[in-house]
Amino acid sequence: MDLLNTLVDKGLRRELPTREEALAVLATTDDDLLDVVAAAGKVRRRWFGRRVKLNYLVNLKSGLCPEDCSYCSQRLGSKAEILKYTWLKPDDASKAAAAGVAGGAKRVCLVASGRGPTDRDIDRVSKTIEAIKEQNEDVEVCACLGLLTDGQAERLRAAGADAYNHNLNTSEATYGDITTTHTFADRVDTVQQAQAAGMSACSGLIAGMGESDADLVDVVFALRELDPDSVPVNFLIPFEGTPLAKEWNLTPQRALRILAMVRFVCPDVEVRLAGGREVHLRSMQPLALHLANSIFLGDYLTSEGQEGKADLDMIADAGFEVEGTDTTTLPEHRADAVASGCGGHGGGGCGPCGDGDTGAAAETTGAPEAESPAPAGETRADAGGARPDLVAVRRRGAGTDLAPNA
Repeated sequence: MDLLNTLVDKGLRRELPTREEALAVLATTDDDLLDVVAAAGKVRRRWFGRRVKLNYLVNLKSGLCPEDCSYCSQRLGSKAEILKYTWLKPDDASKAAAAGVAGGAKRVCLVASGRGPTDRDIDRVSKTIEAIKEQNEDVEVCACLGLLTDGQAERLRAAGADAYNHNLNTSEATYGDITTTHTFADRVDTVQQAQAAGMSACSGLIAGMGESDADLVDVVFALRELDPDSVPVNFLIPFEGTPLAKEWNLTPQRALRILAMVRFVCPDVEVRLAGGREVHLRSMQPLALHLANSIFLGDYLTSEGQEGKADLDMIADAGFEVEGTDTTTLPEHRADAVASGCGGHGGGGCGPCGDGDTGAAAETTGAPEAESPAPAGETRADAGGARPDLVAVRRRGAGTDLAPNA
């Protein structure tokens, strides 16, 4: 297929595809699916070999968020029966992190619900980072605390935070349909603050919220322009008690096409297979390892993940290997940029970042949506069979007396 040959060539050169090419990936048929995965897999192997980075979430503060993000079980007014607790003490958070590290996790992600941290919260998280690194000095620590205000990113970096996560989630055009209590621009600003402070930026998306193909391409192109070092791809977990509880719009095949499109647009970035993979990819998760080079081990913020041992077996059985702490995740040109203190590649202001290959991300060429709507009364997931029985609310790990799922 000429399209795939073109996309592979561009991916090996770190050249941005056109919007039409990205849309065409999402429009491919199931008959072409293995060819799409194989093509994107060539790009993944060029930059990341057969390594899989493991990441582990520690939910520092759960529930009771004042924001109204429609996808979130912790949102204002959520009736989802999730765990709710205030800040974990640094020692408890460190013990939770140690369980993930023992399972092979190279990065620990510290997450707290809320609009953004207070200065007192930054002090709490700083002490938690210190406690974690005292026990595991080689572990990477990523903070995810919401919107940052002036000076907070610098304080986190000084405390030892290696990275900061703040997802764009969906396209700017449709962002107001998902969230009204903050804006797309607010999220972009926080990621840029993290980059300016010298932290590695982590920002991704949520697929399956009823968005169009054009929306998916828009948010991934916006991410390419923002240029984070890692891009988590989440698939909506439709929690009962949230406004999107009935949004079952994904099949395993569509999830794989989305991952392939992200890989083609962001060829040398750590693409992380994140929340919802067990629910939507199911038995096709091993194929996703040919597209993503990073996964979460164990449970997510408010939902249970796959058993850690099953993940490790899946990685080995698929012919991949867990990335060790002695290996640099990012390709040399990106790793050098982070080490030099630019904290990502946004803005093109330093040598390795300013190679000019991200300028086309601002391209606004219009294109028709590549996928026809589902027939009346049928969601896209109906063909593959939605699996609400796989949505399990987290009842273990940090904040509970039960062992984490690692």
